[in-house]
Amino acid sequence: MGSKTLLLTINADTVGQMSCNPAIGGLAKGHLAREVDALGGEMAKTTDLTGLQFRMLNTKKGPAVWAPRAQCDKKAYQFRMKWVCEREPNLDLRQAQVSRLIHQDGQATGVETTLEVGYRGKAVVVTTGTFLKGLMHIGQNQQPGGRAGEAAALGVSASLRAIGLELGRLKTGTPPRLLRRSIDFSRTEVQPGDEPVPYFTHWKDELFHVEHSPHGTAELFHVEHSGPQAAIPGSRMSIYPPGSILDRINGQLPCYITSTTERTARIIRDNLHRSPLYSGTIQGVGPRYCPSIEDKIVRFAHKPTHQIFLEPEGIATDEIYVNGFSTSLPFEVQLEMVRTIVGCESAEILRPAYAVEYDFAFPTQLYPSLETKACRNLYLAGQINGTSGYEEAAAQGLMAGINAARRIKNLDPIILRRDQAYIGVLIDDLVTKGTTEPYRMFTSRAEYRLLLRQDNADSRLCQIGYDIGLLPLKHYEKWKRKEQAIAEEVARLERTRCGSNTLAQLLRRPEIRYSDINGVMPHISDDIIHEVEVSIKYAGYIARQADEVSKAQGLEDRQIPPGFDYTLVPSLRLEARQKLTQIRPATLGQASRISGVSPADISILMVWLKRSAAGTEVRA
Repeated sequence: MGSKTLLLTINADTVGQMSCNPAIGGLAKGHLAREVDALGGEMAKTTDLTGLQFRMLNTKKGPAVWAPRAQCDKKAYQFRMKWVCEREPNLDLRQAQVSRLIHQDGQATGVETTLEVGYRGKAVVVTTGTFLKGLMHIGQNQQPGGRAGEAAALGVSASLRAIGLELGRLKTGTPPRLLRRSIDFSRTEVQPGDEPVPYFTHWKDELFHVEHSPHGTAELFHVEHSGPQAAIPGSRMSIYPPGSILDRINGQLPCYITSTTERTARIIRDNLHRSPLYSGTIQGVGPRYCPSIEDKIVRFAHKPTHQIFLEPEGIATDEIYVNGFSTSLPFEVQLEMVRTIVGCESAEILRPAYAVEYDFAFPTQLYPSLETKACRNLYLAGQINGTSGYEEAAAQGLMAGINAARRIKNLDPIILRRDQAYIGVLIDDLVTKGTTEPYRMFTSRAEYRLLLRQDNADSRLCQIGYDIGLLPLKHYEKWKRKEQAIAEEVARLERTRCGSNTLAQLLRRPEIRYSDINGVMPHISDDIIHEVEVSIKYAGYIARQADEVSKAQGLEDRQIPPGFDYTLVPSLRLEARQKLTQIRPATLGQASRISGVSPADISILMVWLKRSAAGTEVRA
């Protein structure tokens, strides 16, 4: 967008490092990743080039909840992201630890590092992840840090409090990593990837052009070039992007499904008193939807076993991620527990599991632009806002960056609506409802999810991405051609008859697919075929949701003046007045979603705003 940008990070080698599972996407998270891509972000492309297994989830259900997921090569993802940052025009990557924020007269003006170096800027975006006063727990052992082997950020919390932000404490965790050769995979169920590969980026044709390496060649972004079935680029024909992980190994790596046993549960129950989560040592609130194995055993005591996924961390490492087995129990208990998992009876732990506590800022202290209400030009994004996951962080980081760049150009912020994007749902939930536990995106959080499919993220957001200067012209033009092709094919099917029915009427039948229809167009891509099928088969449902959006738009468009005094509306209930004053919603639509604000309160507020705008004296 043309803004000169400085990226400060504690360790420049760990830009893009995946702290937990090296996987991108999943239910609703895949939607977020594709939306970031449609706006011009990098996550999807790097995922496609460094993924080692790809799957489309939920395909037995309707298209609204389909979601792509990729297991990535952890180091390849990390190093490609670092390289992308290093070569980006107007972006300076520097290794430094920020100790405090610089602010004056209620406005952020820069940061200072632990080396007492000051950097001045017109806007500041804070994305601290789990490093803000991070404290790691393994049993009763505690160590400051935001991630195993890395220091915590200790000074920034005091700066945020000094500005006027209220902070809380959250907790997350990660499972042990096992040595591949110590696992008996013959006792597990193989989980292969999907073919053809369900890539993340909308611009997948570009993946097959040799343009994505530092030297203009198909190189792997990795410290190692070896791995299972490793091949030399150019030595054979490949159906995968040149230089990608899939190209390197000529296929996808499998993951494996196994389970805990009743003995696992027994060991955990016998050692609960040694868990910092249950002994009271950990004060932070953990993630409800990604619980530790201790939580699962306690909360789901009736279940004799729990499903576990064994997932590779890369093609040049023998580390296996134990998905579903997060814990903070002592190391010796972890080893005993691991060896009760089917197939892991002789497993060796390469890295122990641990929990990490960290500070976060209650997100109701933010405007929908992600700017803090307490300090102008200061933006917060990611886990500091109470979210969990790479995709939620990427979405917030992109929007905070967009709005910071627009602020210094005196442009209005970009606020995505709930009917426009999962990003809009995410941010609206955070700033309106707040959270006291790590927030995770789900399709069930979106009331218009049939409109917010993973396959149509480009239709929803490419125009915005191009208008604000993020999406390149070549991508914008490609999207316009795709939209035209979809519209033309839908129109052709609507007007072409086969007997007494149009082809569109035939396609609306549940058992009929596009390929079953006589007179299909053989040159149309699979992406366009999918969009044509969905738009025709679900036309009635899509129209109904669009109508619901239109009816609700009146509240969403009705602005509330920034400094509106809710004490002037005496008919409001006390709780509603307090919540409205605290959150300061930007619109009546946002106000209507605040917990504790009733439809009656909204009606009163609507009348008051209407009369105030007309200059009429209001009596309550």
